[in-house]
Amino acid sequence: MQLLQKSYTPAEYLELEEKAEFKSEYRNGKIIPMAGGTTNHNRISLNVATNLTFSLKGQNYEVYMSDVRLWIPPNRQYTYPDVMLIQGEPIYTEKNTTTFTNPRLIVEVLSKSTKNYDQGDKFTYYRSIPELQEYILIDQSCYHLMQYVKTSEGQWLLTDYTKAEGIVKLGSIDLALSLNDIYDRVNFAEIEE
Repeated sequence: MQLLQKSYTPAEYLELEEKAEFKSEYRNGKIIPMAGGTTNHNRISLNVATNLTFSLKGQNYEVYMSDVRLWIPPNRQYTYPDVMLIQGEPIYTEKNTTTFTNPRLIVEVLSKSTKNYDQGDKFTYYRSIPELQEYILIDQSCYHLMQYVKTSEGQWLLTDYTKAEGIVKLGSIDLALSLNDIYDRVNFAEIEE
């Protein structure tokens, strides 16, 4: 991904993002265009969001997909996670109802171009969110899900799932998801971005 060289304020980024034909992330003054996704990426995100939405119907949770922005103030980051779950009411930034700060669960679908960032710096930024209790990374080329759950002591515990029949017991809410449901209709032969 190419970086635009000028340093931007958050307000300048938001103004540009309103008019842009494609989404970009904001990383402490830099604007980084987001790569397009594959059908596998889209299916996995939709499968997770759909399962969460139906399983939590009538409860005090909201599920959002990648068109809703997340602001991480300590790191001056605007990003678009693939799936976010909020408990209770979203805490919006200023009067903006498309950007909030309080996800309980974040899910990212990994791609070749972003997996190192998603597992490294981005996870570091996400960990600064006080409400965040769980971070899930899903490989789109094979059965592999990494689940990070925050303990009451503030430690992040990793559990790996690599079998189609695996069941992921979420740590941030009382719910389990099967890898078969998460990977429903995913074609592993598809060429990844």
